[in-house]
Amino acid sequence: MYRVIQCATGSIGRSTLRRIIDHPDLELVGLFVYGNKAGLDAGQIAKRPSTGVIATSKMDEILSLEADVVIHTSRITIPYAKQNAEVEQFLASGKNVISVNGFFYPEVHGEAYAGPLRAACERGGSTLAGVGLNPGFIAERIALVMSGLCAQVDYLGSFEMVDGSYIDAPDFVFGTMGFGTDPSVTDITKGPLAQLYFDLYIETFAYAAEAMGTSIASIKPDHRLTLAPEDMKIAAGTIRQGTVAATEWRWNAEFADGRRMTHSLLWTASPRLHGDDDPVHWRIEIKGRPNVHLSFSLEDPDPGAPPSRAGADATAAAVIRAIPDVCAAKPGFFRFAPLAPFRERF
Repeated sequence: MYRVIQCATGSIGRSTLRRIIDHPDLELVGLFVYGNKAGLDAGQIAKRPSTGVIATSKMDEILSLEADVVIHTSRITIPYAKQNAEVEQFLASGKNVISVNGFFYPEVHGEAYAGPLRAACERGGSTLAGVGLNPGFIAERIALVMSGLCAQVDYLGSFEMVDGSYIDAPDFVFGTMGFGTDPSVTDITKGPLAQLYFDLYIETFAYAAEAMGTSIASIKPDHRLTLAPEDMKIAAGTIRQGTVAATEWRWNAEFADGRRMTHSLLWTASPRLHGDDDPVHWRIEIKGRPNVHLSFSLEDPDPGAPPSRAGADATAAAVIRAIPDVCAAKPGFFRFAPLAPFRERF
């Protein structure tokens, strides 16, 4: 039985909270929240029977609990490293941490970033792991596994499309996603938001490069904006004509061995803006010998479910499955080893 603390109860956090409560091998021992949910029973927040675990916004109460792991699903914010102080407290108190907000390859940011996290692990005898869909699963696990079908790899590409029209979170949609921004006033492709995404996804490039036995030589941004052709009403509010209705965060990297990689995340208010009436969530493209093309989507078994629920459930599943592996790992940084990816040299 693993004792678990859930940190934050946004859409992903509520999904992981349900999986924790429902799982026969997990015991929920604490719930850390932001805002006005403090004082509520975890079961009430997760739409489950009462658990006896009462949500708190007091960090000292959470740190005093005996727990094996903290599931960290707080909303990522600018700057990227802002979340680290909270994570370091969990680690230093002796709790392993599984986060959906990066931490897949902390070393790529340099010792000034990775050092305090590593020191917190050493103080607490704890382990830090990044686990999620993108980043964490699509390029790092699926694309690299597919590369093992190739005798030669010249190019690796992973592409995600997220329909943001159903996301009822104005701060996230008009903030972190960048919708509604007037490009004549603010160029979000060169500001703090672009830096946030770069800091998050450079870890994906470092992870893939290491798996294929090489390293990053250069990364260049190739971000693209799509403007609303008319006023667009979405769940989070109205996107005014001429403002940002889709943001594609794209980077092209060259590795030290000459191989190339593209990673792209497209947030859109409507797939039709991109000429796509039946979009897939993810595409993976590998150029080499042979070429490999893979596309796939996630679907909820309930046709009436919110479109975002399948992705939230999948993220929760990946996080929950990682608990025994992370808890068994030695203190420090944890990442799943890719299963037999392409390598030119053994």
